[in-house]
Amino acid sequence: MKLHSLRARLIVIILVPLLIISLLAGAWQFRATTLRAQNIFDRGLLSAALAISRDVAISDGDALSPATRRLINDTSGGVLFYHVYAPDGVFVTGYSTPPVLPNSNLSEIAEPVFHDATYQGESVRVLQFQDVTTVSGVSGTFNITVWQSAKVRSSFVREVATRSFAVIALLVLSVALVVWYGVSRGLRPLLDLENAIARRSSTDLEPIKRPVPLEARGLVRTLNTLFDQVSRRISSKDEFISNAAHQLRNPVAGVLALAEAVQNAPNEVASRRRSAELIKAAREASALTNQLLSFERARASELTTENASVELRALVEDVAQTFCSQHHNARDVLTVGVPSTDIFVRADPVMLREAVLNILSNAILHGGPDLKNIWMQLSAEEMHAKLIVKDDGVGIPADKRTEAISRFGQIGNGPGSGLGLAIASKVISNLGGSLEVVPSTSGGLIELLIPRDK
Repeated sequence: MKLHSLRARLIVIILVPLLIISLLAGAWQFRATTLRAQNIFDRGLLSAALAISRDVAISDGDALSPATRRLINDTSGGVLFYHVYAPDGVFVTGYSTPPVLPNSNLSEIAEPVFHDATYQGESVRVLQFQDVTTVSGVSGTFNITVWQSAKVRSSFVREVATRSFAVIALLVLSVALVVWYGVSRGLRPLLDLENAIARRSSTDLEPIKRPVPLEARGLVRTLNTLFDQVSRRISSKDEFISNAAHQLRNPVAGVLALAEAVQNAPNEVASRRRSAELIKAAREASALTNQLLSFERARASELTTENASVELRALVEDVAQTFCSQHHNARDVLTVGVPSTDIFVRADPVMLREAVLNILSNAILHGGPDLKNIWMQLSAEEMHAKLIVKDDGVGIPADKRTEAISRFGQIGNGPGSGLGLAIASKVISNLGGSLEVVPSTSGGLIELLIPRDK
């Protein structure tokens, strides 16, 4: 059975071992009491046997002294029975019929011997004892048998064990109450924390700063991290919506204006011309939308760590094929160099592919009319995979490098959304790597460093 209450779990975890220990202690106490009671009652039987032997010798077997009678009647809280045989087997005194003992050979008894037997249908404890004495002029070894009901001993054990179990039960109950009170007091800071969190609204994502026990600090730290991630995610969404609305306003307005122009075209030739312009504007708006979505995915990916092991050499070759299929003259421009061995990195393969593709697209879109070659070279260093994308175009001035990789940053008024390098930089940064625009005297040069997957 699963316990959904932390208080109940703690109480059970504490009290169940305590209860088991108490039961073991009770069992040990019962066994110890039983052995101790047997020892006490056996000593009582031996004392009575010695007293009877003395009185028989003194009175020639006629009578027992008052002190011995009191001992016999009151030994350990119960009546004691006895029987005395003379050396020749003649009955001397006591009860005429003693208990029948198993394998009893009186001639072989050298020390007092104790037995458990039955007397008149009742369990008894029996002592056989021999003593050399003289009674009525007859000298020799007299056999003395003393016995007592086993109920006396059982009653004594039961009384002592009951008191012991009562004390143990009282202690367990007291500990249970103390544990319940202590656990309730100990959980109060957590309940206060729960109430504080419950009073928050969906717009209140400030870190929890209230003091909490040491054991709960990890939980609070995790919650604060979660609040921070959610807050950043919400801010990212708000910023994305604002940027998307700002960037899409003009393209959408242009598409709408061209659509109205097509509708109001004076003739078929004008309608076709304006339709072509409308299709071009719609494609540009679609490309801008896709870039905005890619940038948002790149921003959101920094809040997660769900990356897989990616073989970078195959990914670079696949990106090159996609790039060539998107740009009709790319096959004559692009040169790809990869090592002969596999290079593994931990990354989101979709976003990493998007990043590399954006760098290539940026080179061909902004390389200028004199661009003739783009080189993409992959190599493996000790801790990083290194990817270089170089072109012989106009390049990026040193004072414009920061602007080139910023959001909506463009060097000049060329085509594109200004998000390509920003997306690539964010993706690589989320992987723990770096994207650097390297100054070059001949064209553009971008260097990527991505941590290798060991």
